[in-house]
Amino acid sequence: MSALFDKLGGQQGVEKVVTEFYKRVMADSTLNHFFANTDMAKQHAQQVAYFAQIFDGPKVYNGRSMDQTHKGMNLQSQHFDAVSKHLRDSLTACGASAEDTNAALDRVSKLQGAILNK
Repeated sequence: MSALFDKLGGQQGVEKVVTEFYKRVMADSTLNHFFANTDMAKQHAQQVAYFAQIFDGPKVYNGRSMDQTHKGMNLQSQHFDAVSKHLRDSLTACGASAEDTNAALDRVSKLQGAILNK
């Protein structure tokens, strides 16, 4: 069985998903303020590297841990749920199968505690 990373289209596929994902996040007034002072080109690159890694692709992410990255942001469950919905919609829009979309969301859901610092 091939890795989720490959099923999502490899590097190009993950980049496409992340581009779509941030379009949706930045259009969401409940989330976009978290990125007001963020270098989005750097954020995009870090997100691609992180997703590649957690989706069984190349291990090239060298950013901070999820708890460190999100510390002090006061993120709540509704923020995590909104981000998850945008990721689900982005994966679907980019042609991921329901099975692969669910697998990706399952990996991300395991990070909820670290992201919400709970």
